[in-house]
Amino acid sequence: MFLEKLSLKGYRNYAEADVTFSEQINVFLGENAQGKTNIMESIYVLAMTRSHRTANDRELIGWDQDFARVAGSVEKSGGSYPLEIILSKKGKKAKLNHLEQKKLSRYIGSLNIILFAPEDLNLVKGSPSVRRKFLDMEMGQMNTIYLYHLVEYQKILKQRNAYLKQNRRGGRLDETYLSILNEQLAAEGAELLAQRFSFIKRLESWAQPIHFDISQGKETLTLDYASSFSVTSQEDKKQLMQDLLDQYDKHKQREYEQGTTLYGPHRDDIKFYVNNRNVQTYGSQGQQRTTALSLKLAEIDLMHEMTGEYPVLLLDDVLSELDDERQTHLLKTIQDKVQTFLTTTSLDGIKKELLHHPRIFNVRSGQIEMESE
Repeated sequence: MFLEKLSLKGYRNYAEADVTFSEQINVFLGENAQGKTNIMESIYVLAMTRSHRTANDRELIGWDQDFARVAGSVEKSGGSYPLEIILSKKGKKAKLNHLEQKKLSRYIGSLNIILFAPEDLNLVKGSPSVRRKFLDMEMGQMNTIYLYHLVEYQKILKQRNAYLKQNRRGGRLDETYLSILNEQLAAEGAELLAQRFSFIKRLESWAQPIHFDISQGKETLTLDYASSFSVTSQEDKKQLMQDLLDQYDKHKQREYEQGTTLYGPHRDDIKFYVNNRNVQTYGSQGQQRTTALSLKLAEIDLMHEMTGEYPVLLLDDVLSELDDERQTHLLKTIQDKVQTFLTTTSLDGIKKELLHHPRIFNVRSGQIEMESE
């Protein structure tokens, strides 16, 4: 899979731009605050229908523009098709092959991407919410079924929390209605849990050898899905559902008092261990960065395994954050395998022998110019 073309109109500091890409490595070169990251963000928006930098879509619309348009042409093994996202004050529209998709969940997965930016180095040492977002964003691209259950879970969770808050405000709860919400939430939660447990095992199987290589055979990485409660089975959905229902019943009074749902996938985490030591608590910065890099590189092959297509890789100013050894491993891993977009202020310090015939674009004040090849 690769992104053949990108067209921007009224997006951030781009009044208008049309770019044709290489199937291999594309480098956006320029000083800070010229629009390099905006290009990366626009590709992310084209794939995920939302920005990774802001939750407010209006920030993506140019200062004096009424709307923003991001369009592209995607090439897959089965053929090519256009994608389009239109953002306005009225909302957003997502078009796949010129047809508007009423549900965004039917659009996501049309262009699979992996973003690696400096903040992703906080994947290991950041908060649990960062890792839950990582799970949901990556799994949602690879598996539309997971995305469907995630949307349903979040919808029912919002209803249940709102109902529990009524009790805190002195309202009386209808136990029958609450039990219906419990059944619905537990059913969706069990689906998410079963798929997350499976995903973590598969991710570990790809990340382990990568981490072992980067550490020159000195470290073994293991992953553990940390549920907010003790599960009886990681695979049996009926049992997982019952485990969730037991938690709701056991901690009923506590949830009534706090007005919120205290157990379930929305409270879970991932634990990382290097040589059986928790790298989040005891690992060095180098070990934490190696773990984050291993996870991102593992996603490339895992996504190929699950979808039959390699994803598009976005490296937003991340090479400058990696030492020579990790930089070399990253560039060797992606070489001739995935289409890669890379932003940097300078090619100095980047091992040019590992960048095979890159297509270089100079970015300045919202203008993109390709260097002659």
